[in-house]
Amino acid sequence: MKFILIIAALLALSTCTTVKIGPDATVLAENAIALATEAGGDEFAPTEMRFAREKLASANLSIEKQKYEVTIYLIEESEINSELAIEKSRAAKARREVNELRKSNEILEAKLHETFGDDFK
Repeated sequence: MKFILIIAALLALSTCTTVKIGPDATVLAENAIALATEAGGDEFAPTEMRFAREKLASANLSIEKQKYEVTIYLIEESEINSELAIEKSRAAKARREVNELRKSNEILEAKLHETFGDDFK
């Protein structure tokens, strides 16, 4: 019986504790957004960039309201959206490069056919 009361007391105390956020809590999310912007996120992943910025703004508001658990969640979501924007940008740039190389190959192949005729394979 004592054991159950001790556990109940510990659970009650743990629910009373609040998560504290430092003044630089949003720095990682801000840096992630900056990296995503540099990677071309505004061009290649505008939706993810918008979500990242909105989540960061919401996190700043929740800090003012002292809703720290929500703040942590929003900061993490902002970082995830920024990372997604970075990866989408990388993929889009790679696709663009592949398409340019494909076009270049088609031009070269056409020139070879002009030069050597249909015998070229």
